Amino acid sequence: MLTTTRRATKPAGALGRWLAGAALFGVTAGLALLLARVTGSLPHVLSAYDEWQEQAYQQIPQFLRWVLGDTTEAQFYKSALGGVGLLAGGWIAHVGWRRGRRWAGFAVSGGSGLWPWVTAAALLGLLLSNLAWGWTIPATGAWQPTFVAFVSVPPMVVLTYGAGWRVAATGAVLGAALTTPAALLLVNFVCVPLGQPAVLGSVTAMWVSALIAFPLCRRLPWLPRPVPPPTAEHTVPRQGPVWVVRRVLADFTEAPFHGNEIASLGLLAGTVLTYLLNPLTPVYGSGLLPALLTAQVLTATLGVLVYRRQWARHGWYPTFVPVVSVAPAVVLTYGPTWPAVLSGAVLGALAAPPLAAFASRRIPLGVHPCAGNMFAMTVCTGVLVPLLDIVL
Repeated sequence: MLTTTRRATKPAGALGRWLAGAALFGVTAGLALLLARVTGSLPHVLSAYDEWQEQAYQQIPQFLRWVLGDTTEAQFYKSALGGVGLLAGGWIAHVGWRRGRRWAGFAVSGGSGLWPWVTAAALLGLLLSNLAWGWTIPATGAWQPTFVAFVSVPPMVVLTYGAGWRVAATGAVLGAALTTPAALLLVNFVCVPLGQPAVLGSVTAMWVSALIAFPLCRRLPWLPRPVPPPTAEHTVPRQGPVWVVRRVLADFTEAPFHGNEIASLGLLAGTVLTYLLNPLTPVYGSGLLPALLTAQVLTATLGVLVYRRQWARHGWYPTFVPVVSVAPAVVLTYGPTWPAVLSGAVLGALAAPPLAAFASRRIPLGVHPCAGNMFAMTVCTGVLVPLLDIVL
């Protein structure tokens, strides 16, 4: 999620890029239809989501599985196997990047080299959040946003202040102490009573807590001076069909600050495997994974194709924003219908990235610019999801 300056090379033909995007969407839609058709015949090897939630705070193995599942909550998957795939893919990409391997794909964690510390802070913040606030799940018998620390303040603090346990632990504590309780309050006392998507409260808590945490960080004597962002210039790869597919995949792991296609393949493979082992486990037992994936791939593909020139100009562009906000929120709100999939994906792809880019450039000095992406998630979800109630 870092912006670097890159020199554009001669672009590939628009037809090839759009054909690649259409092929990726077609393959995803075909897989989704197949998964939806065979749902009734799939085994139930894993426990269903409701059973898993009941056991999560009663048995240590189920608790650890629950925490791993939280690593995929930003994508709405809630899959422990998806979490394992995400982390394993991120590690492989980081090792490949450190060794200069071309197969490593997009530089993980924005080319900062901080992936181990970003992940350590995020996981520690996630564990602290579940230990401190997990009691709200059995107390209410309902889903609670304990995942928010994994994709907000803890990794943002590391990307701002650099490596080290003092930085990682500080970010983790701030995430558990600020972001998670803010999300709990917003989801339970604003979103639920007003009938709004829970993601609205989660993402709002992320940027609001960041606005509180970063001024506080400047007053903490044990934190070092902020590190400068990567400034090395890179030549933009030929933005042809292969680049489109790779970029769309990478957008699936931008929210957890990975932004890499290998990490995304691990995430998606683990999540689909979870569905095959029990379709009532991922996506909160809703059975909506096929429709969700279709909407997410479509919105990512449209965003990358429409704003390709922004990628070439800036080196990075927030096309991932609707993947983890508008598109899945519309499917969860209105169901697995083609109008819901298409409208949420198209509107999210067109509106969310430019708003996120605009907001990120105007974030207060000293606050990680990703807070602007989260602000855009709030605005777009809060406006577009209720708006679609008119036509869906």
